[in-house]
Amino acid sequence: MRPAFLIAMMCLAEIAGMLGVFTFPALLPAFMVEWGLSSSEAGWISGIYFLGYMVAALVLVTLTDWIDPRRIYLVCMALTVVAIGGFGILAQGFWSALALRALAGVGLAGTYMPGLKALSDLIEGPAQSRAISFYTSSFGIGSALSFYLAGIIGPALDWRMAFYIAAGGPLAALAIVTLVLPANPPLPRDGPRNISREFLTAIRNRRAMGYTLAYMVHNFELFGFRSWLVAFLTFNAAFQPEGTSWLSATELTAIVTLLALPASVTGNELSVRFGRRRVVCAVMTASALLGMGFGFTGQWPFIWVALLSLVYGATVMGDSSSITAGTVQEANPEVRGVTMAVHAAVGFIGSFLGPLIFGVALDLGGGGEEPAAWGFAFATLGVVVALGPLFVLALSGGPAREA
Repeated sequence: MRPAFLIAMMCLAEIAGMLGVFTFPALLPAFMVEWGLSSSEAGWISGIYFLGYMVAALVLVTLTDWIDPRRIYLVCMALTVVAIGGFGILAQGFWSALALRALAGVGLAGTYMPGLKALSDLIEGPAQSRAISFYTSSFGIGSALSFYLAGIIGPALDWRMAFYIAAGGPLAALAIVTLVLPANPPLPRDGPRNISREFLTAIRNRRAMGYTLAYMVHNFELFGFRSWLVAFLTFNAAFQPEGTSWLSATELTAIVTLLALPASVTGNELSVRFGRRRVVCAVMTASALLGMGFGFTGQWPFIWVALLSLVYGATVMGDSSSITAGTVQEANPEVRGVTMAVHAAVGFIGSFLGPLIFGVALDLGGGGEEPAAWGFAFATLGVVVALGPLFVLALSGGPAREA
C-alpha cells in the first residue's frame, strides 16, 4: 500500500470519527437554557470528555506497544458510535450528559493516538513527520464539521437528531479502517515486559517531556477556546445591529476550526525549515498574547470579532502538529507507545481543565452576561499557554532518547 493512500484514508477516518466531538459545545447555549446549566456545569460537561480520554489513554495507548493498535482502534471506534448515539437517546440533564460524554472520551482515547501509532509504525523517515502533521490536523477538520453539522441540524430538527446523525461518522470510520489499515502486531521482545520501567524511561526523556508539557498547555487553550467560542459569539451577536452578523456563531466557529489544517501543517513545515523549538515558542507566545485580549472584544462590531477569531484560531493551532511530531520523533522507538500514552494523558489534563476553568472563571467574573467576565475567562487561556515556551526551552534541550 502506498504511504500517501494510507495517510489519506487514515485522515479521512479521523475526520469522520470526530463528527460527534463538538456537538455538545456547538449547541451549548440551547443546553444551558433547556437544562438550566450554570457556566461551571456546562464546563464540566465539556471537560469531562477529555478527562475520560486522559484516564483511558494511559491504558489504551500503552497497550499499542503490546498488541496491534488496529484492534484497539476498531473496538474503541465502535464504543464511540454507542456513546454518541446514546447521548441522543439517553441524555436528560447534567448527570446523564456527564456520563455519556465521559464514555465518548474513552472512545477517542482508543482511536486518536492508537491511529497515529499505527500510522507512524508503518511510515518512517521524512514522510513520518508529514504523516503526523496531516493526521493531527485532520482532528481540526473533523471538529469543524462537528460544529457545522450540529449548528445546522440542531436548530432545523432537534439536538437529539444532531447526535444521531453525528454517530454515523464514527460508523463510517470503523468501515474505512477495517478495510484499509493492515494488521501490524508489535515485534516480539526478549524477556518479560517491565511496564513501570518503560514509563520511567518515557518520563526521563527530557526532550519528549518538554513537548508533552507544552502539549498540555496547548490543549488547555485549544479546548477552552473551542468549547466556549460558540457561546462567546452568541454573546457578541446580541450587541450587533440586525443583519450585520452575516454568519451564525456555529458557522463562524466551524470556519475558525477548519483553519486548523493549514495552520497546523504550515507550522510543522516551518518547524522543519527553521527549527521545531524556535517555531513552537514563537507561535505559543503569539497565541498567549492574543488570548489575553480576545475576550475583551465581546461588544465590538461583528466583523472585527470574526477577523480576530480567525487570527487567534490560527495561532492556537499553529503549533499543534509540531508539538506532537516533536514527542513522537524524540521517543525511544522501543517505548514509543508508552511515550505517546504519557503524551496523550498529560496533554489531555489540559483538555479537561481548559473548558472547566474557563466556565468557573466566567462565573467568578459575573456570568456570561458580563462583558468583563469573558475577558477574564479568555485571559486564563492566554496565561496558561504562555507556560508552553518555558517547558520547551527548559526541557527539550536535554539528553535525547534515554534508554
